[in-house]
Amino acid sequence: MRVERVALVAKGLSMAKKKPQDLNQTDKVNEYMAALDRPLKAEMEAVRAIIMNANANIGEHIKWNAPSFFVRGGLDKGGMATFNPRAKDHVHLVFHNAAVLNDDSGILEGDYVDRRMIYFRDMKDVKAKKAALERIVNLWVEFINKRSQR
Repeated sequence: MRVERVALVAKGLSMAKKKPQDLNQTDKVNEYMAALDRPLKAEMEAVRAIIMNANANIGEHIKWNAPSFFVRGGLDKGGMATFNPRAKDHVHLVFHNAAVLNDDSGILEGDYVDRRMIYFRDMKDVKAKKAALERIVNLWVEFINKRSQR
């Protein structure tokens, strides 16, 4: 194994696997969004902008064939949140493992063990939930940073 590693390093390569959360893919998300033909696309873009602007540690990529968000450099293998772009009458955002967050805003819906949902009905609803969404994103970053320090 050491010989293989030395040979790869000599060629400027590595055996280390890159973690998906280290690979921000805004260009790919932009391409995905440009090709997306769905009702409430403007609302989806607005939610995306709120999440990306809420904290400098947020990155985005395509996961499960949808735009997804993660904490850069965190140990969060599952990611923070993913859009369900197939919804037609609302913007559907799935927060993975959000049950761990101490959020009292009321916008996280569902009583699932492994996720919570946020639904946005229109642009007015996006604007009304903006501050709560920003707070949830920052709670998630805090949670991941604390977990990464262990």
